[in-house]
Amino acid sequence: MFKHFINLELKSFLRSASVGKSIALKIFLGFIALYFILSFLVLGIALYPILHENFPNQKPIEIVNNAVIFWLAGDLIFRFFMQSLPVMNIKPLLILPIKREKVIHYVLLKSVFSIYNLFPLLVILPFGITTIIDGNVGEAPVLIWMFTLYILVLCVNYANFLIKKKFADNILAFLVFAILGGTFVGLEYFEIFKISSFTGAILNSLLLNPILVLAPLLLLVGLYFWNYNYLKSNFYLDNTLKTKIKEAKTTDLSWTKRFGEIAPFLQLDLKLIWRNKRPRTTVFMSFIFLLYGLMIYTNPIQSEISFLNLVVGLLMSGIFMVNFGQFIPSWDSSYFGMILSQNITFRKYLDSKVGLMSFSVLVLALLTTPYVYFGWNVLATNLACALYNLGINIPVLMFAGSFNVKRIDLEKSPFMNYQGTGAAQWIVGLPLFLIPGLIFFIFSELFNIETAIIAIAAIGFIGLLLRNTLMNFITKGYQTRKYATLNGFKQQEN
Repeated sequence: MFKHFINLELKSFLRSASVGKSIALKIFLGFIALYFILSFLVLGIALYPILHENFPNQKPIEIVNNAVIFWLAGDLIFRFFMQSLPVMNIKPLLILPIKREKVIHYVLLKSVFSIYNLFPLLVILPFGITTIIDGNVGEAPVLIWMFTLYILVLCVNYANFLIKKKFADNILAFLVFAILGGTFVGLEYFEIFKISSFTGAILNSLLLNPILVLAPLLLLVGLYFWNYNYLKSNFYLDNTLKTKIKEAKTTDLSWTKRFGEIAPFLQLDLKLIWRNKRPRTTVFMSFIFLLYGLMIYTNPIQSEISFLNLVVGLLMSGIFMVNFGQFIPSWDSSYFGMILSQNITFRKYLDSKVGLMSFSVLVLALLTTPYVYFGWNVLATNLACALYNLGINIPVLMFAGSFNVKRIDLEKSPFMNYQGTGAAQWIVGLPLFLIPGLIFFIFSELFNIETAIIAIAAIGFIGLLLRNTLMNFITKGYQTRKYATLNGFKQQEN
């Protein structure tokens, strides 16, 4: 039966109307996967010698045991944002004499062969083999240890599915886990309670008592059947036909009238963001991304302003601008025809988008001002980047949007969702970051860092002065390609 399911999925993929795009996307993702495979393999081979050289008085396997808890936590976070839930088109199967249990087991077991479960194995196997060759630990305990770590990886795999089912649609609910994880990290950092020592001691005892492998094995079985029971309870045709009933809520957006003729479009954008998953997530991620500076500015190596600091400044003030702007006008793909049929000018429609992105840049730039703690140069860089985003990057995104012809389903989860992504989205990243980086590098090499910061700010200011001319040119592009855009939005993606 499993062979039959695999054959059905293969035919579904090859006979899809979007098979060309799907193959191209899978080839692109394949190159990324190959890079990570090589990186994890190199890490697995080099980990034992590195630990043995830097910590000669400790067994490398015991050092790894202390770090396993943080590795698993990081793996869970990475999977939450990147790994898609295992799916299968079950509607045709519900009316056939096929046992539900077989379909559910197929879906769950298929996830075991995910690339995300291969990455840890590329570290575990070389490290374990090197440990056996070195002879510090017995062969049988190391094999049990390797098996246990992979069982824990699979536990994370199935735990991620349960968490995503509960919290993927509500990113704020996931903050509970983030706060809990941050608390443990804080306790570990200030040595109040070292969870790494606690979990490390448990794994160390596994080397002496292999029978303890039953504990993670039972945990894996429990998580597997938890997922199984959840899927089985929702494995009915009625569930696919049932419509969701939501309470209608109104929001007072009368304050937007002060923005004049763009107010109706601004109201549409605000409602679109608030009522739909994918655009709403861009807002939450923008605020979370403000913490990115802490990863850079607290690093002693990055004490001097560099290209990396410039990229951080552009992202912190412009992350919403990038995530929202690169899909203009695809956000409105479901009713783009209605917009074209109204007695309105394209310029007003585009001005509302520009106004929303400009407001986001100003707010996020204001929220980055506490980074002045790391120096006035940091604050000046962030503000210069915000000015560059306002004057240059917003028009660049608006121009790239005139080539968008792919529709977006606003209710689909934003994680690992490439719907609406085309060549324009990949190409637009080059001028957004490489051009200001090149400008920054040239001026910092010819003069100094302060001059480079001033140059970035000055170019952004010039862009603001030329905003009206640039928008007139961009509007003509939208008007020229509006029917091609409308035709693209009518194409349903499978």
